Amino acid sequence: MMSQYLSLHLHPSNVTTHSVDFSNTRTSNIISQAFPLPLAITYPKINLRRCSETIPMASTQRNPVFDDLEADQSLTNDDLKPTSTNERTFSGLEMASLWVGLVVGVPTYYLAGSLVDLGMSWWQGIATVVAANIILLFPLVLTGQPGTRYGISFPVLARSSFGIHGAHIPTLLRALVGCGWYGIETWIGGQAIFILLPKILKESSYSLDLPFLGTSPLEFACFIVFWIAQLGIVWKGMDGIRKLEKYSAPVLIALTSCLLIWSYVKGEGLGHMLQLSSKLSSSEFWALFAPSLTANISFWATLALNIPDFTRYAKSQRDQIVGHMGLPLFMGAFTFVGLAVTSSTKIIFGDVVSNPIQLLGMIGGVPTKILAILGISLATITTNIAANVVAPANALVNLCPSTFTFRRGAILTALLGIAFQPWRLMKSSESFVYTWLVGYSALLGPIGGIILADYYLVQKGELNVKELYTLNPVGAYYYSRGFNLTALLALLVGIAPVIPGFLENLGVLNSTPYLCSVIYKNAWFFSFFLAGGVHWILSFVKGKYILD
Repeated sequence: MMSQYLSLHLHPSNVTTHSVDFSNTRTSNIISQAFPLPLAITYPKINLRRCSETIPMASTQRNPVFDDLEADQSLTNDDLKPTSTNERTFSGLEMASLWVGLVVGVPTYYLAGSLVDLGMSWWQGIATVVAANIILLFPLVLTGQPGTRYGISFPVLARSSFGIHGAHIPTLLRALVGCGWYGIETWIGGQAIFILLPKILKESSYSLDLPFLGTSPLEFACFIVFWIAQLGIVWKGMDGIRKLEKYSAPVLIALTSCLLIWSYVKGEGLGHMLQLSSKLSSSEFWALFAPSLTANISFWATLALNIPDFTRYAKSQRDQIVGHMGLPLFMGAFTFVGLAVTSSTKIIFGDVVSNPIQLLGMIGGVPTKILAILGISLATITTNIAANVVAPANALVNLCPSTFTFRRGAILTALLGIAFQPWRLMKSSESFVYTWLVGYSALLGPIGGIILADYYLVQKGELNVKELYTLNPVGAYYYSRGFNLTALLALLVGIAPVIPGFLENLGVLNSTPYLCSVIYKNAWFFSFFLAGGVHWILSFVKGKYILD
């Protein structure tokens, strides 16, 4: 059998000349070398090119040909293979509906309310949120492109930059953040159930906090009930998620409109609703703006990283791009609702109420509360399953395809969400914004920077799909025993400068140099560009473009 890296055929213009094609496994380019043949040699009348076993290039069509893949079984299963034509069902409208389901939720409202709680005016809060999400559009679209083009998920895409085995590191880091968010969203859903409980239960000894648990047994029980309720949708897989997002979007928009109308009526008009002015001086605002912008980018930096998990189901590049345009639009609109309603609570109740669960417990009678809680539950489930289950589940499938399926990975994600003790992360606006959102951006920023730098600057936007599923030691993405040391070094360089500021924010360090504080407040920007730049430079120096 001829080598899969070598093909032989007659030279097209000179039958006495033989040419040899070497396939560059890193770029899928063909390097040809011609040399003369002795005239005594004759060839049978066969097409030698048809007999060659060159590695085919990854298809640039919307549906990469994958039926004849001879993949290593430890690297693939049905959830990891590129999507087929029949699986490309997400239109631009359905991609946009996905963002409606993701955006309309308690964490988004809580983030908007937190900005007011920290001293911003309503318009400053909206400007911060919209600016962050416009910035985020760029990595979203750029990272989503290979997902749609090649039909591959985030864990498979990560193999091209971090190596076949090295890809486990970024995917598991992303999964870790997803598990934390799953716990937070589930806790919010449990709080919605808690509000509906009879007053006698909420005033019993079961509602008292247990020091070792950090919350009350009653609230923890509500958390577990909501945790179990979500598993039914998870069990239906990606098609169930698509249908849930599509049909829940108009319901969520209607319920959000009702909340805005309520605050308009009770707050005696739009002027009163938005009269809450900034508590900050100019210098104080700009000091708060940097970490707030970082926090808002970090809010969806999780999805910006694993967006190929969704764009691989898009019908075309146009559909994935049009769908993403819904992010700043819907975030701006829902942030306005959150900030307007939060500002109106100062007029209605005399105090600012930034927690929507607490607010819903203060308005209306039992029917109103039931409707509101159903709305919160729907909003929480649509956000939680799409944003926080898909990436961790796919990461676990990538880690061990023979053991994990999407369903099994999703169940383990849900279990790990409990271990994060989300009730502690949600105890204040400061811990939510500064510790959680800004903190994990130092992990996701460098991963995103490395993947984009590698795909667009190093790989020139071309991948050899079949090489992403092989353990061949001379494969394009095997690097050093399956690890791309260049990418791993760039990852460490991107994370390290942010650590002192993070430890200071946790209270582990009493103080750090001013520069460390500035770096931490801009963690996503700093780590994204630093890691991406280092990876690009090191790859160039290493001579990654040259065939060894």
